[in-house]
Amino acid sequence: MVKKLKFCAVVGVVGLLLVGTKGSSRAESARTVDVTPTVTTGSATGSEPYRLKLHHLHTGESIDVVYRIGDTYIPEAMAKLNHFLRDHRTQDVSSYDPKEFDLLHSLLAKLGRANSEIDVVCGYRTPWSNNFLRTRSAVTGVAQHSQHMLAKAIDIRVPGVATAKLRDAALALHGGGVGYYPVSQFVHVDVGPVRQWSFAGAGE
Repeated sequence: MVKKLKFCAVVGVVGLLLVGTKGSSRAESARTVDVTPTVTTGSATGSEPYRLKLHHLHTGESIDVVYRIGDTYIPEAMAKLNHFLRDHRTQDVSSYDPKEFDLLHSLLAKLGRANSEIDVVCGYRTPWSNNFLRTRSAVTGVAQHSQHMLAKAIDIRVPGVATAKLRDAALALHGGGVGYYPVSQFVHVDVGPVRQWSFAGAGE
């Protein structure tokens, strides 16, 4: 009976924890009211909230959302994140591997910037969009079988964090692939096989 009551408490606050996607400037995003969870938080209770703040550089949209509480992923939040990370060229939406969001969350914790906003350079890509990027020039740094097409990769920046430092923190997690793009100043992070690479040209 106690477990049921705790589950109901968590579900009951899901609506309060979600802050929707919106096309806005950084200044407008900063004015978004942050809703604090009303459940008791902390790993001891199994109800620790996992929050992400993202800003998409291509769409101009921002999202601030609790996507997981304890070991439970919140379906409504996942749907918002999937839409936010849609292919910005075709508007197609895919279903992201939840471990990718956990990787971003762990990366911010590793950097000591748990409440920072992440700039998204590229999220999901359709096969068409991936091929378009690959064929723009002779050398593009875009993989033919990119993890972006599997909704397992995101190219990111963290304002105030040097690209090399972001890369090093991502590598230290051993959570998947890490690509370093110093010219375009972003880091690719995915939850595919553990590997690393650098690309000296201009990326996405």
